[in-house]
Amino acid sequence: MHPDNPFNKNYNFNELTESHPKLSTFVIPGRSERKSIDFSRPEAVIALNTALLKKTFDINWKLKPGNLCPAVPGRLDYLFYAKDLLGDQKSRNVNLLDIGTGASLIYPLLATAAFNWNCTASEVDEESLNFAKNILLLNPKLKTTTLRGQPFKSKILERIVEENDYFDLVICNPPFHKTQSDAEKQNIRKNKNLHNKKTLAHNFGGNSNELWYKGGEVAFIKAMALESARFKMQVEWFTCLVSNAEHIKNLKRCIMKSKPTEIRIVEMAQGNKQSRFIAWTFK
Repeated sequence: MHPDNPFNKNYNFNELTESHPKLSTFVIPGRSERKSIDFSRPEAVIALNTALLKKTFDINWKLKPGNLCPAVPGRLDYLFYAKDLLGDQKSRNVNLLDIGTGASLIYPLLATAAFNWNCTASEVDEESLNFAKNILLLNPKLKTTTLRGQPFKSKILERIVEENDYFDLVICNPPFHKTQSDAEKQNIRKNKNLHNKKTLAHNFGGNSNELWYKGGEVAFIKAMALESARFKMQVEWFTCLVSNAEHIKNLKRCIMKSKPTEIRIVEMAQGNKQSRFIAWTFK
């Protein structure tokens, strides 16, 4: 985990349950007598996120039922590593574009609370967008985030980046799966790893726009890279999470077709979980 991430230490569940008493319902004994939660239960993960956000950043948060529940420490890790891409510029006011913010609005909330960035967030699902608006209303002291609806599911940056926009960073947590069937199979494997019963319900929720895209994450990032060339003068760094490390070689080859000046692969780790994002720039 990034050394500046405030979540890189063990959770103090006594303090967390004070911030969000409902979390106490889900606390169980963990390894070495440490407390933990049952991560196979979506409601437990939501309660933990709610407590972490309230205790660390005084953010009031809730999640639309059925939508993707983000792992807050990992999401903040992505922002810290993306921030490092800016180098000496990271001390100035940063403009962030979050592609597919979802109902959780997690990246803009963390970016404004942790870094005081200006945020713009796009979303293709109207219900999720409306729910995100309600989260903003719960946090009036946070800098206002601009929400933009994406009217076309086939578009990513187009119809979102406007003529007079300039963004230091574009971030994205893309749909990883190719189909609903692929998402369900992956969830069954996850449940087995968590010693849970075989079930089709995704542990962390998620609707179709959040979980699958025709062609999966490779097709999504290819489309994003193709569109990025049109906005190369308006964005410093384009970035996108990549769930499968085996896709990196193919993705780098595809992004190179847009003729960026640099491509980076940034590796991250949260406990035993390995993750990464790909970043490219035309500057």
